[in-house]
Amino acid sequence: MAKKNTTLLTEFILTGLIYQPEWQIPLFLVFLVIYLITMVGNLGLIALICNDSHLRTPMYLLLGSLAFVDAWISSTITPKMLVNFLTKSNMISLSECMIQFFSFGFSATTECFLLATMAYDRYVAICKPLLYPAIMTNRLCFRLLVSSFVGGILHAFIHIGVLFRLTFCNSNIIHHFYCDILPLFKISCTDPFINVLIVFIFSGSIQVFTILTVIVSYTLVLFIILKKKSVQGIRKAFSTCGAHLLSVSLYYGSLLFMYVRPGSAQADDQYIMDSLFYTVIIPLLNPMIYSLRNKKVLDSLAKMLKRNV
Repeated sequence: MAKKNTTLLTEFILTGLIYQPEWQIPLFLVFLVIYLITMVGNLGLIALICNDSHLRTPMYLLLGSLAFVDAWISSTITPKMLVNFLTKSNMISLSECMIQFFSFGFSATTECFLLATMAYDRYVAICKPLLYPAIMTNRLCFRLLVSSFVGGILHAFIHIGVLFRLTFCNSNIIHHFYCDILPLFKISCTDPFINVLIVFIFSGSIQVFTILTVIVSYTLVLFIILKKKSVQGIRKAFSTCGAHLLSVSLYYGSLLFMYVRPGSAQADDQYIMDSLFYTVIIPLLNPMIYSLRNKKVLDSLAKMLKRNV
């Protein structure tokens, strides 16, 4: 009987964000607008960087890659959530669930590596400005970008590989709005100890490595800034790093809140809210954070608008 139940559970129900049907249409419209703004902002930033030769530098290549990853993670999560707002059956097949988690895991891991690479780029630009063109070449930038994306793909494959050892026979209800790894552990009939260990080793190592890279880079940057006697130099340094620091704080702050909380009903609800911020809000905010205070990006946007008007 257990074997029969195991084979039957090849579809899951995503509970989503709410249980009151009257809120479905308003929330659908809100998240549709958020998604459209997110895509316009991130894809528009990529278009600016591709079309303006002055922005084809390591800093902006990294920024364009971050915009691509933000657009990817938003497209992985939000369209399915929008569909579920309008349907009575929030079903997702096992294969769709695995694909969604792979896509999410790839983009989330890649973003961690990209933020660390951007921190290193700012360290070299501020602490070693004369050597910056020789150190942070386009060739090195390309290698770092490839490493970030390959690392994201490999990390996602590792988790997908061990997820297939799990069986689901007791419940097919996923208390989330997308297929995340921790809610899947909770409904598994197989002991997820090995999976939890893999998450702890690989995800933990990646987060520690990237966070330490960011902290060390900006600690050194802070020391250099404090040594500057020029007020204009200090303002320029803070203006250059401020956007990245804000983005890093939002990203890793939401990650820590997601995975450090104890397991309880209230913690599960908070986990969903943190996931929402992590997967929907941050991709919306990043292009605004990096663009609104960036003179080169604003100038490039003004030029593009003049040419098309």
